[in-house]
Amino acid sequence: MLLFANALSAKRLPVALPAATTLQRSSKQSRLIIAIVTTLLFAPFALANANDNVEETVKALQKRWAEVNYQLRDKAQKQAFEALINQAEQATVDYPQAAETWIWSGIIKSSYAGAKGGLGALSLAKASRKDLDRAMDLNPNALSGSAYTSLGTLYFKVPGWPLGFGDRERAEELLKKALTLNPDGIDSNYFYAEFLRDQGKYEEAERYLLKAEQAPPRPQRPLADAGRRKEISVALHQVREKLNN
Repeated sequence: MLLFANALSAKRLPVALPAATTLQRSSKQSRLIIAIVTTLLFAPFALANANDNVEETVKALQKRWAEVNYQLRDKAQKQAFEALINQAEQATVDYPQAAETWIWSGIIKSSYAGAKGGLGALSLAKASRKDLDRAMDLNPNALSGSAYTSLGTLYFKVPGWPLGFGDRERAEELLKKALTLNPDGIDSNYFYAEFLRDQGKYEEAERYLLKAEQAPPRPQRPLADAGRRKEISVALHQVREKLNN
């Protein structure tokens, strides 16, 4: 009987193992299905939260840029721009797939280049172009085509070869594209007018400056709008002086 019992136990053992393995596999599959379903359920909320974070980050950069660009001068402005560049670069690290953060990193660097001036500004202009090119790769239409406006402005402000990468034809192409994306925008019209004024096309420049002057306000950017409208007023005065001479 003992031998029979041992033989019976030996026969039962192989039968029990596959059953346990099947249960384990079933449990793993269940956990995997639960994980997938949970991910699908909560992914939209995570994405919405990430988008909200990008939006808030960009708003903070826009606000600080307006303060630095329009309210500060000389050494205080340069120091503030340097700090703001660090903040913008951190934003591109935090949100590397957001074209908006790259656009503002490029805008801030190009603004600092303009404030700094001279050959020392060229490295900033090149860094700005790199950021804006990255934004274009990610989403060229982000922020109503702001990358086109900023990059086009760089191409006509920066000296051409051999000193820099300036290119009038490329500048015009980019600025016109910005206008197709944002035909009534204050910046798209103002910077195209600046390009035309630089070319000596004063009648056309006046027309686009007037359109920029009539652009609808941006409720979340009152300081930037006020500063830009002052620049438009000065530019209009200078253009009309040229037309009257």
